[in-house]
Amino acid sequence: MRALILIFLLLSSPALAFERIESRDAFLSLVQGRTLAGDGVSLRVGADGSIAGRGFGFRVTGGWTWEDGFFCRTLDTLVRDFPRNCQLVQLQGNVLRFTADRGAGDVADLTLR
Repeated sequence: MRALILIFLLLSSPALAFERIESRDAFLSLVQGRTLAGDGVSLRVGADGSIAGRGFGFRVTGGWTWEDGFFCRTLDTLVRDFPRNCQLVQLQGNVLRFTADRGAGDVADLTLR
């Protein structure tokens, strides 16, 4: 009986939802002085519009701006350059979710460290 009650409580509890980050200031308050890590990537995002770190063993550099509620970035690596892409940013706990193409594309979840 206890197991059934536990299962019911777990299934009826609302899952934490990702919440949209809508402003540059809110975004910077999360990433300033921290590292974004996951999926083979470790990056730092600077208030000056810089991006630096490593991705899959390669040095990564780039730049970013905040435009119309989206994080717009370019990235350069030794093996590939990533063109400008504006991404929806959402937060759940200490995970930032970046969804490419203004929220319609691929998803990358990176942990704030």
